[in-house]
Amino acid sequence: MLREMGLNAYEVDAYVVLLETGQITAMEISREAKVPYSKIYEVLNSLKEKGWVKSSESRPFKYYPVSPLEASAFTKHRLEDKFLGWEQMVSEALQPLYEKRELVERPDILILHGQQAVVAKLEEVLKKANKEIMIAAPIFARPIIASADQMLSGLKKTVTIKLMVAGKSDEWQFLKKVAGVNELRAREHMFGGGVIADGKEAMLFLGEEKPSLVIWSNHVGLVGFAREYFQFLWDSSTKA
Repeated sequence: MLREMGLNAYEVDAYVVLLETGQITAMEISREAKVPYSKIYEVLNSLKEKGWVKSSESRPFKYYPVSPLEASAFTKHRLEDKFLGWEQMVSEALQPLYEKRELVERPDILILHGQQAVVAKLEEVLKKANKEIMIAAPIFARPIIASADQMLSGLKKTVTIKLMVAGKSDEWQFLKKVAGVNELRAREHMFGGGVIADGKEAMLFLGEEKPSLVIWSNHVGLVGFAREYFQFLWDSSTKA
């Protein structure tokens, strides 16, 4: 587990020894953990940078372990920050190359299975939006839309959000707190629903009591039809 969190074999051995013994010198750690003395300071300095070990300020330096829970939390934040950087680089450097070319294997339609796949695709669609998000949320889609509130709050400032819900409007009041929602409308019933981004791609939730089919598409005709139908429903709905 520690290896998966970013520690190498020597670092794991050194940290476990410190948990078992407490505050000791580098030479003692080298001996107990069987880490070559020529490498022990490199190992300990790396553990300090990663937030797993601290040392005294006076010579002879003695090293002691950081609480595993504290070190784990530090590692989590460090990896999250790193992942955000990777994600931004992918978005800025690679995604435009992907979208610039008409890849043969790129499908016009995908059928999504399972809530995890649906939420992952929804996050991808929302992050790419630059101008407009249109959301039609039937009652059965409430858990999915609720889980997307952070994604909606993190959209670019240039994106406007039109949100239309089915059922009692007071059941959806939590969405009024979501940053970027320009207007919330409601209607009594909605057969299915979906999310349309910039008029370029759409996720459609089909069904009445539960989603019987969830599909994604960037087909021009299908997305255009979905957008027109959304606007028709929007014009006949009431402000929530």
